[in-house]
Amino acid sequence: MRLIILIGLLLLSSQSLATVYRWVDDTGKVHYSDEPKNNAEVVDLNENTQNNMTINTPTKINTTPTTETKINYKISIVSPREDTTIRDNNGAFTVSVSASPQLPRGVLFTLLVDGVTTASPQVSNEFQLTGINRGQHSIVVNAVTQSGKVLASSSPRKIFLHQASVFGPAKKPK
Repeated sequence: MRLIILIGLLLLSSQSLATVYRWVDDTGKVHYSDEPKNNAEVVDLNENTQNNMTINTPTKINTTPTTETKINYKISIVSPREDTTIRDNNGAFTVSVSASPQLPRGVLFTLLVDGVTTASPQVSNEFQLTGINRGQHSIVVNAVTQSGKVLASSSPRKIFLHQASVFGPAKKPK
């Protein structure tokens, strides 16, 4: 059985060595085929068809280091100011941000309140917040690319949010 398979493989491999023909058409384009055409010549594939490349080494090498100028963006929270007390029963306030130098196109601002992203990324430099619970909060604004890379972050800003008591003003004991 093995002998029959070996003979079959040898017969198939001999057929795969087909003759290659080369010819040039009327427009000057060179064609290759396994079928003979008018004015076609047989291509001898037994020739050395190895490609040889030579690499020219430069005679003068630039030793000056190239330094990429990395732009340092600065993000700062304009309002609310540090240690500000905000009095709002709905937990609503506005966060304004400034960036310098001007951020590239496509960069978005993200707002984190107590380390949690509170607002969706946006181009605008003002965030309108509502529903923030009373107490002390830390606010940070990041400038991020669309791929999620953080270009710059503001320093944390501490604020206090006060809300009126549900029970009303405290009563004095009699």
